[in-house]
Amino acid sequence: MGLLEELQTFASSRNFLGSKGPLCVALVITDVAKKDGLPLDHSKLLTEASGQVKGLGKAGVQKVLKRHHITRVLASEGGRTSRGSIGNMQDYVIFLNRLQETVAVDLEKVEQWWIDRVREYFAASPLKLKTDSGSSLRTCLRSVFSEAEKRQAQAPGSTLVGAVMQHLVGAKLEVLYPDQKLVHNGSSVADAPTKRAGDFELGDCAIHVTTSPSLSLLEKCQANLNQGLRPLIISSSAGAMFAEKLASSLGLEKRIDVLDIEQFLVANIFEWTGFDAKERKATLQDLIIRYNAIVESCETDPSLRIELA
Repeated sequence: MGLLEELQTFASSRNFLGSKGPLCVALVITDVAKKDGLPLDHSKLLTEASGQVKGLGKAGVQKVLKRHHITRVLASEGGRTSRGSIGNMQDYVIFLNRLQETVAVDLEKVEQWWIDRVREYFAASPLKLKTDSGSSLRTCLRSVFSEAEKRQAQAPGSTLVGAVMQHLVGAKLEVLYPDQKLVHNGSSVADAPTKRAGDFELGDCAIHVTTSPSLSLLEKCQANLNQGLRPLIISSSAGAMFAEKLASSLGLEKRIDVLDIEQFLVANIFEWTGFDAKERKATLQDLIIRYNAIVESCETDPSLRIELA
């Protein structure tokens, strides 16, 4: 087997994939091997008390990730406190030493291979909705959008934020109107080819969910009006302000409703819970369960899932 095949076999058999602790170990030990060369002596890679892997911490891991323009934190302790880190280190050192005896070990390629696995780990990790009892509902929801924005910034061309917004709106509408047969589409599905009036159609309302209101969106809203439909634009706070300016410039400000998505969601959560704090987390959980079901049915990106934290 070649180098990459050997790495895949090792990582799969030793459960190094999809787990941040082993990934941290692989990054740090590969970095050590690049500096000190192979073979390595795993007994020299332990702290004096022999209770931890030397250099295995947040700073060491993030230093490697930064070289590859990754700023997200893989693990707050860099895998230092992860059970099994010493065993993982020893297994990986033995693997590298043996590998050197059979194939040419290009440690730059090895590091890149692990970086690709880290990117996969981040891509598969669900977004976190932090339900701190001391925070406002708007702050809790904003934590999801903020995390989605950070991920999108590291994946140019992706539309992760828009997808999260669209499916949260869809989930809310399902909670509000369980008897309505709502149609959910993948975030990449455009309105025109499917002849949709908007992302959602409910009664005489055409709902458009967007992160970036544009002139073409306003033209769709004009088409909605011509068809006897009432257009509703849901966007971020900044997007809602821009949509209102666009509508005003076209003389449509009195005919199109525009809402900030955080307000749109928060207002209904208060109503569903009867303003009872004890019901709030359960209601959020119901919303997220519905959201995740929608994502599973019409998206292929697992990183769109949301997990309550």
